[in-house]
Amino acid sequence: MPEKSIIRKTFEGHVPGWITRLPKVQEDWTALLQTLEGHASYVSAVAFSPDGKLVASASADKTVRLWDSVTGAARSTLEGHASWVSAMAFSPDGKLVASASEDKTIRLWDSATGASRSTLEGHASYVSAVAFSPDGKLVASASDDKTVRLWDSATGAACSTLKGHASYVSAVVFSPDGKLVASASDDGTVRLWDLATGAARSTLEGHVWSVSAVAFSPDSKLVASTSGDKTVRLWDSATGAARGTLEGHASYVNAVAFSPDGRLVASASGDKTVRLWDSATGAARSTLEGHASYVGTVAFSPDGKLVASASGDKTVRLWDSATGAARGTFKGHASSVRAVAFSPDGKLVASASGDKTVRLWDSATRAARSMLEGHASLVSAVAFSPDGKLVASASDDKTVRLWDSATGAARSTLEGHALYVSAVAFSPDGKLVASASGDKTVRLWDSTTGAARSTLEGHASSVSAVAFSPDGKLVASASDDKTVRLWDSATGAARSTLEGHALWVRAVAFSPDGKLVASASADKTVRLWDSATGAVYTSINVDSYITDLRFSADGLYLNSDRGQVNLSYIIPGSQVSLQPISLRGLFVKGEWIYSDTMGKILWLPPGFRATAVAGWERLLVLGHSSGLLTFIEINMT
Repeated sequence: MPEKSIIRKTFEGHVPGWITRLPKVQEDWTALLQTLEGHASYVSAVAFSPDGKLVASASADKTVRLWDSVTGAARSTLEGHASWVSAMAFSPDGKLVASASEDKTIRLWDSATGASRSTLEGHASYVSAVAFSPDGKLVASASDDKTVRLWDSATGAACSTLKGHASYVSAVVFSPDGKLVASASDDGTVRLWDLATGAARSTLEGHVWSVSAVAFSPDSKLVASTSGDKTVRLWDSATGAARGTLEGHASYVNAVAFSPDGRLVASASGDKTVRLWDSATGAARSTLEGHASYVGTVAFSPDGKLVASASGDKTVRLWDSATGAARGTFKGHASSVRAVAFSPDGKLVASASGDKTVRLWDSATRAARSMLEGHASLVSAVAFSPDGKLVASASDDKTVRLWDSATGAARSTLEGHALYVSAVAFSPDGKLVASASGDKTVRLWDSTTGAARSTLEGHASSVSAVAFSPDGKLVASASDDKTVRLWDSATGAARSTLEGHALWVRAVAFSPDGKLVASASADKTVRLWDSATGAVYTSINVDSYITDLRFSADGLYLNSDRGQVNLSYIIPGSQVSLQPISLRGLFVKGEWIYSDTMGKILWLPPGFRATAVAGWERLLVLGHSSGLLTFIEINMT
């Protein structure tokens, strides 16, 4: 809850005592009202029913979902399409929902029951858009086959085909007065058609890139179009003349809508934002920020008070159109957080991001200490040296960089990998750095001079994780080739290949005495191996896809990014029951923070879901797709 919210002030005395440090949040409420979750893949379209009581969302998961716009509750799921659903629309009376799909069909559904009414077939390629005429008697569909088709909504019969575009048609809409049909195309134009005759009325030219969406103002006098050229253009529907160009988005614009009174224009963009504009002057009114991925579509509620946006982050967000943009009160990364790590003394936190930077934070105050800039692409991994004086970062730019943790100064750049670097680790004495890469190799470097020491070759696919044994004599590497390899760190010679996982291996760690190697795979198993012989010790089924592993100091537990696995009850050589082994301690899984003693203890709202997690004693640090970090301290004792 925001710091100044009435709800927070009312219930601040009821915060559980075991939360000893609260996460930092914004001061006031943003324009966001609700987040609707349920789709299994990205949301491609969203629309309100005419009475504003329902919200429909279309998804790449092949379904359309209907939601209660007041409570956010799911009402029904419309299933039947054989491929992703690209668009959907309500009939004017709200009784029908039309959905368009990559399976080349349009489906009509009963909005009250969710039952399928008819399937409209005829397009030669996928259908990208669908719309009802104002009287509800016609359905228009736009397709990659370069045509617009008109259908009878009652019978499903084809009425006419509108031809003329030179490339695929991405959007179609009827004018509110029912006289025109507008279509947008990859050929960079908008075409206006006479509904009565099917004749082309005018071609609106001016965009320098493909046109992705088109909309009429409520009085039918204006047409708005969006394009990959990052602009929205306004046109006179009677003459075809350009009225204005709305500029401000930092990426392609996917969708556009007029408010019911015609005074506002909303645009959705690949820059993760929705912008509101004054339709008369073209002036920018506000920017709605909060989505973690591109925004694919936008719609106003019938009363104009709400704006709904659908995003590649798999969510639909509802916004108050009058209050304006969501604003944060503290800054973080400009892109998703990919990795988080604590310094050995727990005083610093390092975060790696898709924004090409590493940031260092004070774990006690949460204050930013320094920003480490230099990588030319996203940073995927970060690690501290054993003495905490160095930070190593791995990047898609094929390099590892070493930084001074106290000053933030760059110490050296380790170059040699032929593809992205996915993981990095220091030897126990801090003298070596190991890096794992998509080029199928592990490289060892001198941490003082940055000189290459050796290249460990043998994996048949990319290497995703690397670790040193406690005595520094062995290096373990995990790969997409489903194996773990052990190497001699002094000579670079291969010692053994650990085979048995059914899918790629993403994490590896040595036990404190160096006798065991633990590996975690996408097959949802953790395997323990004898480091001396390479023999499998046991295989443990877990209920999570683990991407990070570390043994506890006493060797009795495996700490992972999804909790702790208790090893004290594992019988050597046995296979644990297929029931997932319980995880111990504090860990983050999906939308919850869990405790071994209490189960689910803290729900994480959509904006606080973790893309990276690190823990130090009672402190959890969560990295988010928004680029922000959350620090929360929990003491269950």
